[in-house]
Amino acid sequence: MDQYKQEFIEFMIDCQVLKFGDFVTKSGRKTPFFVNTGFYRTGAQLKRLGMYYAKAIKDQFGTDFDILFGPAYKGIPLCVAAGIALNELDGSEIGYCSNRKEVKDHGDKGILLGSPISDGSRIVIIEDVTTAGTSIAETMPILKAQGDVDVLGLVVSVDRCERGQGEKGALQEVAETYGMKTCAIVTMKEVVEHLWNRPYKGKVIIDDELKGRIDDYYRQYGVREA
Repeated sequence: MDQYKQEFIEFMIDCQVLKFGDFVTKSGRKTPFFVNTGFYRTGAQLKRLGMYYAKAIKDQFGTDFDILFGPAYKGIPLCVAAGIALNELDGSEIGYCSNRKEVKDHGDKGILLGSPISDGSRIVIIEDVTTAGTSIAETMPILKAQGDVDVLGLVVSVDRCERGQGEKGALQEVAETYGMKTCAIVTMKEVVEHLWNRPYKGKVIIDDELKGRIDDYYRQYGVREA
């Protein structure tokens, strides 16, 4: 596993973004782990988060594209932070863009803020965690309405590695539905691999009991292996 992935996992623990216990997801699934990106709350944390996204984007997409698009609202700080980080990494000048929830009819009019999108724009979408496709279903018509654009893919922070609407993974469903690449900074499988029975700051985060509960969760909701 790449060093930056290991650091990102520990960063999530430090920020209390990644938690273990008893939770219920938006879809109603009882889960022993939860990712809440709302706990990135300081400038220093957002700067580091942007750098982790930037490294994943470079690994998966390179920097030969035009726009990093973050759907409102959570995607707005993500595309800004990652765009700055990409510039710091290698001087890449990639525009950031987001949508407004309501169309603005004065001043800087329209549904978009940030860099304009037009025919030929090559776009990477950035979001927080694994999407069930709802946000992308709302985002794609907005992007396509701007012209003949090329949406290269989607990057999220954590892939929960569980089924979407069918038997395939949620990110795989998005990739197949929209014909684009999808990826994550880390997967939950990588999280478990890194933390299981391995002390971090003097504490074992995932012991055998918790590992068993996570395994049980994936037996019920995990992606069915072919």
